[in-house]
Amino acid sequence: MQLTGLHKRFGEKVAVEGLSLTVPTGSFYGLVGPNGAGKTTTLSMATGLLQPDAGQAFIHGVDVWRNPVEAKRMLGNLADGVKLFDRLTGEQLVTYTGMLFGLPHDEIARRTADLLSLLDMTEAAGVLVVDYSAGMTKKIALACALVHAPRVLVLDEPFESVDPVSAANIQDILTGYVATGGTVIVSSHSMDLVQRMCDHVAVVAGGRLLVAGTVDDVRAGQSLQDRFVDLVGGRRHGEGPEWLRHS
Repeated sequence: MQLTGLHKRFGEKVAVEGLSLTVPTGSFYGLVGPNGAGKTTTLSMATGLLQPDAGQAFIHGVDVWRNPVEAKRMLGNLADGVKLFDRLTGEQLVTYTGMLFGLPHDEIARRTADLLSLLDMTEAAGVLVVDYSAGMTKKIALACALVHAPRVLVLDEPFESVDPVSAANIQDILTGYVATGGTVIVSSHSMDLVQRMCDHVAVVAGGRLLVAGTVDDVRAGQSLQDRFVDLVGGRRHGEGPEWLRHS
């Protein structure tokens, strides 16, 4: 994936300002930044959900905005806050997504069963998505992103609200996906998770790219958490207000 000069303004607020980033094929790429840094806006522009005011996004050389159908065939997207068709069951939703990508019915059934099993969702396959917990909704959305075997996965906070066992299973799935040539871009607030899982990382703040490269290069001998705080600033040292202390 290549992003070139992405720019987005909402009224007077500049959410993303001329952001350019190259994600190597076959990498596990982390995108990190404080709240309001522009991560979700950037990923939305990169995946065809939000049209940029300026700039371009390419998936394996295909322009996302000029050739959206071709680009999205190669893309699996777990977007933050996008509403699902939640009056379908989990199994129906994954099946429907596979149909949108033109997969044969027998293949859809096989892939859906595999994904539901991998994500520990088999018992909930017949339950309406509207009745899922936040973690279950996240997992079924991930199954939808994976069903057409995309070349690039873009995941916005994929582990949020997911229990530890499911998170470990998802990590195994994604690690295997990258090992066989897939590319993963993941947005996360967990520096420990990004440091453990990702081989590349980009830090954004105020809609701008601060630094990007391999995880080891970016953290420069520190933990990724400490390096992140140094880059974005804002840490307040102290014990908090006196009224909050009980001794």
